[in-house]
Amino acid sequence: MKQATTLSFIIVLMITLFTSCTQNSKLETEIFETSEAGNQLTELTEFDQTDTSAVLEIVLKPEETFQEITGFGGSFTESSAYLLNELSQENRERILEAYFGDSGARYSLTRTHINSSDFSLGNYSYAPEEDKSLANFSIDEDRDDIIPMIKDAMRISTDGFRIISSPWTAPPWMKDNNDWKGGRLLPEYYDTWALYFSKYLTAYNEEGIDIWGITIENEPLGNDSNWDSMHYTPEEMNEFLVNHLGPQLEADSHDVIVLGYDQNRGDELYEWVDAMYEDEEVASYYDGIAVHWYASTYKIFEDALQYAHEAAPGKYIIQTEATVDAEVPKWRDDEWYWSKEATDWGYDWAPEEQKPLHPKYVPVFRYARDMIGTLNNWVDGWIDWNMVLDRQGGPNWAENWCVAPVIVDPDADEVYFTPLYYTMSHFSRYIRPGAKRIGFEHSETELMMTAAQNPDGSIAVVLFNPTMKRTSVKLNLDGQATEFSIDRKAIQTIIIPS
Repeated sequence: MKQATTLSFIIVLMITLFTSCTQNSKLETEIFETSEAGNQLTELTEFDQTDTSAVLEIVLKPEETFQEITGFGGSFTESSAYLLNELSQENRERILEAYFGDSGARYSLTRTHINSSDFSLGNYSYAPEEDKSLANFSIDEDRDDIIPMIKDAMRISTDGFRIISSPWTAPPWMKDNNDWKGGRLLPEYYDTWALYFSKYLTAYNEEGIDIWGITIENEPLGNDSNWDSMHYTPEEMNEFLVNHLGPQLEADSHDVIVLGYDQNRGDELYEWVDAMYEDEEVASYYDGIAVHWYASTYKIFEDALQYAHEAAPGKYIIQTEATVDAEVPKWRDDEWYWSKEATDWGYDWAPEEQKPLHPKYVPVFRYARDMIGTLNNWVDGWIDWNMVLDRQGGPNWAENWCVAPVIVDPDADEVYFTPLYYTMSHFSRYIRPGAKRIGFEHSETELMMTAAQNPDGSIAVVLFNPTMKRTSVKLNLDGQATEFSIDRKAIQTIIIPS
């Protein structure tokens, strides 16, 4: 009798333990979705499994770690800052809160321009008159627009954000063609241009704005002289940095990150990586490389990014610019942003052999797949171009119209948050600076994903479904699992609390 009682007790104990283990095996998650069907970073708690025709199995591997994430965000351009000034105070605050506030995208990495860019109201520099000493250097051009926009964003942001500053061109009087467009920096002005950087950093610091990083030149290969630009070869950029800019920054005690190149992730990237990193002395002056996405609307250029990482594993690879270019924004037309109608500069103008790199594309898809694809190939920061544009895709003195995540009509004081805003937020809001990208395995080739573990221990998984079918998902982590589904043409961020 005693033996039977003992056996019964053991059976009950085993059932209790089994039940407890089963109950504890569910992985706790929060899931947010943006979709063509209308979700806008919407938290989901119930999932339709009736129309799924595929199952995606994901296994997360937090023990496998890759690059540390620097951040995500957009750019403080004169065009964006000007438009904010044209809106009511209520809408100005609404947009800045949406980008930098705790309830919004929480942008953590940003960019701005030194001197004018194409997204300025006109050409300007901080030293318009020739003077090697730069005695009259002044950032007054920025005081009415860019500086107030940055300061208001700083006030709103709880965690703060980093700023990268890039020049499109030196003042024309320093260049061999004496023009805003094209040309090269004259060697006799290398020291003056280096001093210019230093004075800019000091002036912004005196405004209470610390610039975290600089790129030496935006798009040193040029833009066919369509707007502000200045050309460098890799060797010229090295010469300027090693013998002029680097020593000037050190002499003036500027602790700032220096990024080279700052143009497309195409074949040219190999040449620039070699030039920047093959010589040990030259490499010591570079903290990393900056890239853009304009070489293709579709291709990630994985091999080139892998090459850049392998050449300098401890240095930054930051995408400093991306936008839907050569398009006028569609006003309050979410459907367009989910449709395959957008084109870029190359759709009409690329050489015939490069046409396949520039097909029509879905704007949301381009953002989502590029961010996921580059993160999975060692990019640690991703910066969108203009934060705010008007219904024309400007203002832009060069009439180089583009699209931004937020479009405004200043005359009517109206704001349109496009699907691109929510796409950006899936990354910037939930993958925080200092996060480590982690490993994973998944069984579905049509869907894309990336994953990172935040400094607080939480894990963020970004999942992108470009297909026309809802997909069931089984997500596994350390023996725990959860099941849900992702809608057709949708992006999800899945948060696993620490």
